[in-house]
Amino acid sequence: MAATASSMAATAVFVPRVPSTTARCSALRYLPPRVSSSPSCFAIRASSESRRHYLQVRASSSEETSTSVDTGELISDLKEKWDAVENKSTVLVYGGGAIVALWLSSIVVGAVNSVPLLPKILELVGLGYTGWFVYRYLLFKSSRKELATDIDALKKKIAGTE
Repeated sequence: MAATASSMAATAVFVPRVPSTTARCSALRYLPPRVSSSPSCFAIRASSESRRHYLQVRASSSEETSTSVDTGELISDLKEKWDAVENKSTVLVYGGGAIVALWLSSIVVGAVNSVPLLPKILELVGLGYTGWFVYRYLLFKSSRKELATDIDALKKKIAGTE
């Protein structure tokens, strides 16, 4: 009996396993599935997907035409404006100063952000100020008119027409 059990175990180990997936080797080309003449969920889904794909292609092609910019025209406009500037050194100094100010402000914001609890406190201050601004200038019609006149006065002051 022990001999039968050992021979069965040996045969069980040596029996080749059948692969779970069968490989098909065929000389025929792959053909797409046949669509039946009766309406089915697959046919409806395929037609809606192809329609959606058509709409997406159409929308993206209209976007490209509406946002296209002629780079040659843009460069020529910039050259004309640069030639019209009288104090080129002043423009360069202001531009450089703006870049340095942006760099320094990013360093300051990074330093403030690394302090524990300070960003949350500043968020609360910002939310409080936003609430006050909405209550003071945006909630009522008379205060909205007052804000509009203040903005117009500021525009005139900046433009130098006042």
